[in-house]
Amino acid sequence: MPADRSLPIGVFDSGVGGLTVVRALMERLPLENIVYFGDTARVPYGIKSVATIGQFTGQITDFLMARGVKMLIVACNTMAAVAGDVVRKQAGEVPVLDVIEAGAQAAVAGSRGRAIGVIGTPTTINSNAYARRMHALDPGVRVYSQACPLFVPLVEEGWLDHPVTRMTALEYLKPVLAEQVDSLVLGCTHYPLLKPLLMDVAGREVRLVDSATTVAEQAAQTLARLNLANPGEQHATVQYCVTDIPLRFQTIGERFLGRSLGQIERVEW
Repeated sequence: MPADRSLPIGVFDSGVGGLTVVRALMERLPLENIVYFGDTARVPYGIKSVATIGQFTGQITDFLMARGVKMLIVACNTMAAVAGDVVRKQAGEVPVLDVIEAGAQAAVAGSRGRAIGVIGTPTTINSNAYARRMHALDPGVRVYSQACPLFVPLVEEGWLDHPVTRMTALEYLKPVLAEQVDSLVLGCTHYPLLKPLLMDVAGREVRLVDSATTVAEQAAQTLARLNLANPGEQHATVQYCVTDIPLRFQTIGERFLGRSLGQIERVEW
C-alpha cells in the first residue's frame, strides 16, 4: 500500500462522462489530488465487444498505475460492468472503486419498499450488472431496468431541460414508474446533469441514486479506513488526460465539471 498520502486518485472513463465523478470528488474531498483519464479517441465503448473493452480498460489501468495513483475509480458504467475484474487484477494492492458497486450499495441501503429502478445505456442495462449486484446484496429486492439510449446525446447537446428531453424522459420512465419503484439509480455518468428534470418526471417520492456522489462518499470512507487521506498541506491539483481533444470537448467537459477544465494533456498510445 502506498505510504505517500499526497499521491493522486486515478479516475477514468471512456469519454467526458466521468467528469461528474471528478466533480463529486472535488466537492467531497477538496484536498485530494486527482488524475482523470478520458479515452475520447475511442468513445463510445458501448458498441464495442467485451474483449475490446477489456483490452482498452487494461491499457488505461496500466497508464494510471504508472502515474503512481493511490486509488483507482472506474467512472464508466460500461467498463465497470464488463471489465471491473481486469482493473482489480492489474491494480494489485491499490484499492479499486467503481460506480456500479457504489450505486448498487446505496440503492439497496436506502430502498424502503425494495423496488428499485435502474436507467442506463443499452450496454450497461444488457449486462445486468446493477441487478446482479443488488440481488447479491439483498435477494428480495426487485429491480426494474430501462435502457435510455437518447439521454447521452441530449446531455452532450446541452438540452438538460428541453421539451424533447422531458418528453423522452416521460417515455423512458413510464414502465419503470409503473412498477412503483421507490429508488431510481442513475446508471450512467451523464445522467446526474438531468437530475432536476428526472426528479420532476419521477416525482419527489422517488429517491434518485447518483453513482457519482455515492462513489465519492465511498472513496472518502476508503481513504479514511486505509489511512490514505491527503493531510492537505498543499493545494489539490487535478490533471486531465485524454486520447483526443475533439472540437466540443472543452464545452461539454466544463458543463460536466461545473468549472473550467484548465490544461488538458493529450496522450498518444
